[in-house]
Amino acid sequence: MGSVKQVQITFDCAEPARVGRFWCEVLGYVVPPPPTGFASWEEFDRAQPPERQGAAFACADPEGVGPRLYFQRVPEGKVVKNRVHLDVRVGTGLVGEERVAALEAECARLIPLGARRVRLLVADEFNESCLVMQDVEGNEFCLD
Repeated sequence: MGSVKQVQITFDCAEPARVGRFWCEVLGYVVPPPPTGFASWEEFDRAQPPERQGAAFACADPEGVGPRLYFQRVPEGKVVKNRVHLDVRVGTGLVGEERVAALEAECARLIPLGARRVRLLVADEFNESCLVMQDVEGNEFCLD
């Protein structure tokens, strides 16, 4: 059995481009070039059947290290807590007040982009502090 070479993380959402552009800003990801024969993704999108227009968006780590993110339009809205979420690692190696300060600074950067702060989970004997947030469509993620 071979080993996995790549991982893509897929988000179900109502507005793929809106959610995808939010995550580009959070992670410093970029939109890949449009398919051959199209000057832009907008041009490619207009060439799709009406029901497929705006149905998907993708972005990638410009360094090629992190997973590709794919956003697909689905008809149903988010109803319950995510079973899987992203941890945005902004406090790695930091502890105590220094870690919380790094989490709070990143939270302050993300709020104007449309993120929502949910709660700060303060360190205990097993885990360091993390900050639970939601993206522009309510998907949970943590600043860790």
